[in-house]
Amino acid sequence: MFLVVTFNSTNNKVSMSKKTIKSILNQKFDYKIGGSLWIECDGEGFFGPGRAELLQRINDTGSINKAASEMGMSYKKAWEMINALNAQVAKPLVITQAGGSKGGGSVITEEAKKLITYHNQLRRRFIAFLKRETQNLATV
Repeated sequence: MFLVVTFNSTNNKVSMSKKTIKSILNQKFDYKIGGSLWIECDGEGFFGPGRAELLQRINDTGSINKAASEMGMSYKKAWEMINALNAQVAKPLVITQAGGSKGGGSVITEEAKKLITYHNQLRRRFIAFLKRETQNLATV
């Protein structure tokens, strides 16, 4: 709810009325509060759903190439994301192993697992916030 103050210059009177957001919105439409969530580093996107998914898929597959393929992403793009992540943290999030008789592979570190867990928890809280605010639209 908010207060609307109007001034009538003809009679120099001020009038006040309370309005709700609901009264402004066209009731034939369905409104929803939306938003995006990511962690920033020096004003730039650092960690969000895409990077969390990439790390999780690397963990599941043991391969950057397979993880990228599953996401419909180029191997080059995945590498760029990993290099950017590793450059912005105290300890690497992805460790690669060179190929050999058994082939190479990649693993994510404990730090990466903690970051994924934190992001998932943060995301659940954010989604709950968006749902609450959507419900509040009818009452404010």
